[in-house]
Amino acid sequence: MKALNNILNSIEIVQTEGNTAMSVSSISFDSRVIEPGTLFVAQRGTRVDGHQFIDSCIERGATAIVCEELPEKLRSDVCYILVRNSAKALGILASNYYNNPSSKLKLVGITGTNGKTTTATLLYRLFSDLGYACGLLSTIGNKIIDKDIPSTHTTPDALQLNKLLSEMTESGCDYCFMEVSSHSVVQQRIAGLTFQGGIFSNITHDHLDFHKTFDEYIKAKKAFFDNLPKTAFALTNIDDRNGMVMLQNTKAEKHTYSLKSMADFKCKILENAFQGLHLVVDGTEIYTRLVGSFNAYNLLAVYATAILLNADREQVLTTLSTMNSVEGRFEYIRSQDDVTGIVDYAHTPDALQNVLSTIHNIRNGGESIITVVGCGGDRDAAKRPVMAKIACEMSEKVILTSDNPRSEEPEVILEEMMKGVELTHQRKVLSIVNRREAIKTASMLAQPGDIILVAGKGHEKYQEIKGVRHHFDDKEELAAFFVLRNQHIQ
Repeated sequence: MKALNNILNSIEIVQTEGNTAMSVSSISFDSRVIEPGTLFVAQRGTRVDGHQFIDSCIERGATAIVCEELPEKLRSDVCYILVRNSAKALGILASNYYNNPSSKLKLVGITGTNGKTTTATLLYRLFSDLGYACGLLSTIGNKIIDKDIPSTHTTPDALQLNKLLSEMTESGCDYCFMEVSSHSVVQQRIAGLTFQGGIFSNITHDHLDFHKTFDEYIKAKKAFFDNLPKTAFALTNIDDRNGMVMLQNTKAEKHTYSLKSMADFKCKILENAFQGLHLVVDGTEIYTRLVGSFNAYNLLAVYATAILLNADREQVLTTLSTMNSVEGRFEYIRSQDDVTGIVDYAHTPDALQNVLSTIHNIRNGGESIITVVGCGGDRDAAKRPVMAKIACEMSEKVILTSDNPRSEEPEVILEEMMKGVELTHQRKVLSIVNRREAIKTASMLAQPGDIILVAGKGHEKYQEIKGVRHHFDDKEELAAFFVLRNQHIQ
């Protein structure tokens, strides 16, 4: 049980009805999981308004209610707390309930369209290798030291987030590195957290189904930096045209990194090959197993963050040179007849272009690029023709296929992608709904030396169709068809 007065600390309360001198057993914003003594937070969602469940939550045992609108009839045995923003209040309540765990470790948030997962994961690996106990909150999974915890969102909800941070502090974690999605900023999931630092990678076309306009998407990313405290650092990629926008109103200490411009932290690519990158980082040459200019940016952000966190420079560079790529991020395999298969999470136009540009920069010139790509259902539909257009312009052959169609018909998604295929490119395009068949076809079409890119799902081990997740692993599928190729050669 927790004293209600204590967990209301720092909440902007408009009005209180009832006695706050009580204890609550739990906090919930889900009316389906109310138990006796629960504090229920009524939020206005995009589909459901939690205020309509206040009475039923009280019937189930809720003794305190946080809401933006008081019910017409108030019960004397229930405490009602009126606030302007229930979502923001939930974040602060959750932090207070779990004794403000983010203030007991060094929490660093990474935001941007691309690169969040790689940067967060590499930071987790780096500081773990440097001897620190670390936590990770990311798209591909959450970790508390070496304990794996599956993730369902890029950034968990406020209650789950603070619970995980609390478990990290109880386990003795010194650091936590977390992805901060634009959704989580707008939905106030990170309200109440104390950040030691924030990193901006880049911003390109994505999530306009949620934010509606690119300007609103930028504002969401910027809001993360606007709310950083003076004690934190704000690190931005100034090669992105909106990089400096992120720092305009932040109170945090400002720092920059770049591959192209004058910056606090600099990097230059000397060589980019399938075997890895040869870089000069702040005047020191290092070799790394990661591939592509986008990974040079990720590595530079990791290096800069480590220096800002007072890690030893030589140890940082030495450790970075030993690191492998993150699961589903430019992972590649090779068949016996020298066909290269690459699996990447590229699911935005910019990410797809980055991966294909990297392949173009590495290849010798005579080999063909075969790109297998789809777009997810129930998500930003505007990027579908753009993705197809990029794939066609930068590949010799393109196979459009199903990604995670979710509630949509995959054929409809492919039709929308086909709108981006120009007449001159139509001969190079196949449309195959079944993703397994699409990957198999790419493997059959490939000649020795060719490069197959399977883009869009990366680390995901499922395909979501009509609300059901079926096991599906792009790398597993590609490897299986490469085995068949190898058997045919023998």
